[in-house]
Amino acid sequence: MSDDRLIVALDVPNALAGLKLAETIGDAVSFYKIGLGMLTTGGLALANELKQDHGKRIFLDMKLFDIPATIEAAVRGLTQFDIDVLTVHGDPHVVRAAMEGAAGSGTRIMAVTILTSLDRKDLDDNLMIPGDVADLVVERAARALDAGADGLIASPHEVAALRALPQAKGKLLITPGIRPEGSEAGDQKRIATPAAAIAAGADHIVVGRPVWQSPDPRAAAQAITAGLHPA
Repeated sequence: MSDDRLIVALDVPNALAGLKLAETIGDAVSFYKIGLGMLTTGGLALANELKQDHGKRIFLDMKLFDIPATIEAAVRGLTQFDIDVLTVHGDPHVVRAAMEGAAGSGTRIMAVTILTSLDRKDLDDNLMIPGDVADLVVERAARALDAGADGLIASPHEVAALRALPQAKGKLLITPGIRPEGSEAGDQKRIATPAAAIAAGADHIVVGRPVWQSPDPRAAAQAITAGLHPA
C-alpha cells in the first residue's frame, strides 16, 4: 500500500524511462513529479498515461513565470491533462493569473518561494534584496497565499514557519530538498530527512535521486514511506 505523502520525482531522461521506472516501483508509489527537464521528451504524454492508465496522481513542476495573460493561457491548457498539482513562481501577479487559468478544474496551483538549490550568496548574485533566506521565503509565501495560491513549495527548513502563517491554514505544503539518512545532498543546499520534513508540517515530500538512482527503486521508496510512520 502506497503512502501519497511521498512524491517521487521522475527526473530521468525521457518519458519511456519514466514509465519504466514507475512500472518498476509499482503500487509502492501513487504520486509522481514530472519536471521541466522532461517537457521536450514526452513529459506531458507520460503525465497523461500515468494518470489515466495507472491511476497515479501527478505533480507537474513547470515553475511557470510570464506576463499574466500568458500564464493564464498556459495553465488553462495544462488543466486538460487532469494534473493534480502545478507549480508557478510565487510572484503575486503570476499566482493570480494561474488561479484564473485553473478555475473550474481540479488542478491545484502551488507557489514556488525560493528554490532549494539557492542560498544567500546565490540571491546576492541574482540581485535579490538583503535578508535571511528563511525570512524572504516566509514573506514571499504570505504574498503568494494572499494572491490565492492553493499551497506552497518550500524547503524543509522553512516548513514550520510557513505552516504557522495564518494564510496557510488548509493549504498544501510540499517540500523538495529531501534526502534520506546517508544520501548525498547533490545540488540541494537546504535539505532535511523525510521524517523531519513531515514532522515540521509538510503534507508531501519530494524525493528523486535517492529513489531512481537506487539499484532497487521500489525498495528505496518503501523504505522512505516506512520511515514516515511512528515506530
